[in-house]
Amino acid sequence: MPSHCNMRKPEKMLLLWNLMAAVLVLGQAWPNVKHGLQSTNGVRSDCAGNLMRLSLDEALAVGNQLQVEAINGTQRILVTPSLAAQCGYSMESDPWGNTRIYMSLLGCFMANKDDSTFSTSLKLHMYKHSPSDVVSHDVTQTCSYSRWAFRDVLCDRNYMEVSTNIAGEQQTKGHVQNKDDSKMNKLPGDSEEAPGIWKMTFYTPEPVAMVLKEAEQAGYGAKMTQTRLAIRSPYHTSETYSEDVAGVPMEVLKVSVYHKTQQGLNVVNLVAACPTGGVLFTDEFISWHIPRRVTPLTEGKAKITELYMGINGQRLDKAQMATRGYSLSTTEFHIVVDIPVGSPDGYYKSHAPDFQYHITYTIEPMLEVTWRPENTNEETKYKILFPITTPPMRHPINTIDYTIPEERVFNVHVGAFLHDVILKNITFPTGVLSVEECNARGFAVQEHRLANGTKMFSVSVAFDTEAVLKHNPEPLVTTYFLPLVFGFAVLPEDLPFAHNVELQASLQDVVLPTLTGTCDQEHFFVSVKYGSQGHHFKTMVGHQDLTPELGKTLAYHDNGTHFSIVVPYAASVTAFEFITTNSVRTRLNMLLWDSVNQWVLGDLYLSCYFPLATARCYSNGTISTIAVKVESVPNLSPSRLTLKDQSCTPAFSDDRFAHFVFNADSCGTTRLFFDNYMMYENEIRLNHNRKGVAYTSPVDPDYKQTISCYYIVNDTETISFATQPRLYEPKAEVGSGHLMVQMRLAQDASYQIFYQVEDYPVQKFLREPLYFEVELMQSSDPKLEVVLENCWATSKEERNSLPSWDIIINGCENPDDSYAAVFHPVMMDTRVSIPSHVKRFSIMMFSFIQDDQVLKDEIHVHCNVVICDTNTPAEGICKGQCVHKPSVKAHQNPKRGQRPPSSTNQKQISSGRILLNN
Repeated sequence: MPSHCNMRKPEKMLLLWNLMAAVLVLGQAWPNVKHGLQSTNGVRSDCAGNLMRLSLDEALAVGNQLQVEAINGTQRILVTPSLAAQCGYSMESDPWGNTRIYMSLLGCFMANKDDSTFSTSLKLHMYKHSPSDVVSHDVTQTCSYSRWAFRDVLCDRNYMEVSTNIAGEQQTKGHVQNKDDSKMNKLPGDSEEAPGIWKMTFYTPEPVAMVLKEAEQAGYGAKMTQTRLAIRSPYHTSETYSEDVAGVPMEVLKVSVYHKTQQGLNVVNLVAACPTGGVLFTDEFISWHIPRRVTPLTEGKAKITELYMGINGQRLDKAQMATRGYSLSTTEFHIVVDIPVGSPDGYYKSHAPDFQYHITYTIEPMLEVTWRPENTNEETKYKILFPITTPPMRHPINTIDYTIPEERVFNVHVGAFLHDVILKNITFPTGVLSVEECNARGFAVQEHRLANGTKMFSVSVAFDTEAVLKHNPEPLVTTYFLPLVFGFAVLPEDLPFAHNVELQASLQDVVLPTLTGTCDQEHFFVSVKYGSQGHHFKTMVGHQDLTPELGKTLAYHDNGTHFSIVVPYAASVTAFEFITTNSVRTRLNMLLWDSVNQWVLGDLYLSCYFPLATARCYSNGTISTIAVKVESVPNLSPSRLTLKDQSCTPAFSDDRFAHFVFNADSCGTTRLFFDNYMMYENEIRLNHNRKGVAYTSPVDPDYKQTISCYYIVNDTETISFATQPRLYEPKAEVGSGHLMVQMRLAQDASYQIFYQVEDYPVQKFLREPLYFEVELMQSSDPKLEVVLENCWATSKEERNSLPSWDIIINGCENPDDSYAAVFHPVMMDTRVSIPSHVKRFSIMMFSFIQDDQVLKDEIHVHCNVVICDTNTPAEGICKGQCVHKPSVKAHQNPKRGQRPPSSTNQKQISSGRILLNN
């Protein structure tokens, strides 16, 4: 729908103007007289009918404050806004600083010769930063104009003027005015010397009479020349009124002028009517309507004899109008001027209502109409200079994403904007940065001028900066996201507005971490090289998360680009795949995964053979063997394994191992002779219940492990010996000895290196694992087994001191301990020949506290150890390490230090001093 708007705003029509422009100093003085078009270094003057026009281009005026002085003889008169409206001066300036000053030929300070030649002199002052920083220019212009109508009405932006011919009136009375009208160059205040005019009566429509001096003090201008009488009025005074003419609002000045002649008093009735509205807007056109018959000016029927339109006070011919797309037409009630929005004769201006970008379009059309009444030749010439500005129009801001993902840089352009828009800042996810700060941080911000005079802004931001947000929709793809808020301002008002931009690009640029591994005879060695995203993943070793605590037991090391671990082949995180008579095939599984998206980023399945003597054959006929829980029988419980004789159960077992010790002539062992060898053979198999059903699930495979020992049947050895007579026959005597047990603290879970006496006190961090080993010393009897009966910790060296804390109770870990002791399996190796002689367990370093205060930052660990003989029936603690879990009652007995030994084979041992490292 078109919109209607009253466009004339006289309150903006000032002549003491502030212009935004650059200074250009004129290099030469202006001549005193200029006829027609004059131009020097950005200042042009020309004649436009009954107006004189002075133009300053942007190079001269932008950035300066312009002050205009009129030269009146020896006087220089400062042209203020009120004086401009009274004396026939007006000014228009566009945002570029192009400025036009219009002067009525019948205005003040205009030399007039025969009402046909008009001259004026002005002095222009360009103030830059201070009153002393000024550049001045002298301008003189002469115009010739004689095509006066009987009545001329001029509607300028800040005043309306009407003049009429009075020459015929004076000639009729026999008086011709003196051609020297130099007295008309006086200020309005000198009106007592002005010839002729006595008083004026204004009709509002009620009559209001004023003598000339009173009218001039009220802001009106009056002038009599040789042949004409002119009256001038600002808009919206007390003596003007509004009237609707053919639907167009008009400002009307109606006045009767009384002027004296030698023959008497003459009265001249004058009317000026100027439109203050009548504009319709569409998205593409401005339609300006002027009444075809302005009733305040014409009475009765009148014919239009001349009709012209123009721009900026200059007439256009039909060819020029057609080129620009202008249309001038008439209807029954109106004269219509159609102007395309965006015509090059106008200009756009930026605005920011509600912080949104809008633009307006401004153009200054001119209309010239001449009416001639039917019964007279007294023509009325009507000229309107009418600046029109469209309502603010929402202007879309385009976002052009020039990002090439492979270049890893966001590149975005926003616009287009008019010249009066500046970019002040950009808001990133990390904060607000000015344009200078953006460039300082490497975010290249640029301004791009386009051929049509508009401009765009661009910013480039690398993907790898902290301002860019990242996420991975797929394991190998990274999506880069950059939300931006561009902060703009409209000059010179500094009106802010903003524009949001969201940029996104995806690249298949993720380098995943890689795993490599090797083995020696005892360990797995695994190295993980980080990918492009660093150590942002979880690691699983076997079925356990790689926590800091687990990492300490696996010699975890990180150098920033890789991390590595060393895993003993029998660690709890490994899996036994296959066992032979002299080796075991063990597999280590590692998994790298994204815990947020549940993605597997890398994995490693490393299997190696490790030397393992599964059976040891002793010359006295004792056989010891180890069975392991292989992965192919996942539900196997090693404690359920037996030899062929199902009464032969493991001497020791846990969730992964079973250790058997038996004689070659027991437990269903068979004997076979071949060549010169004798082979003893038995099997480790699953125990069956009385009904013959195995302790596995129906889908589990059977478990069978063959144990063989070879002895040479006949062998000849050559030995030498010497004898001497015995003094007496030997006889056996009953004797006794001591069994020695020691407890040591290992440096890690491999139990290969131990702290020595000189290393104590040992310092450990809170919750750091402590690895203890208890070993029966100086015994080769495989029938003996070490069992940990009770272990506890104290803050002092004395075993019976308080406070104390239970670690192992009746052979099992303390069920009330949040960080319970962990038993570790013992296998035969180069150091341990009889696993039953060794027990291993670990606890977390702790301290004793009371009321949240640390009582003492050291602990001592004590144990009661029982040496059991596997040849005798197993009773009590000798049934095995933690055969039965303790009940709540089981650990409510008196303190271990106060408990007497349960048998003569019980030993008491203690650790050295362990300090808490703060």
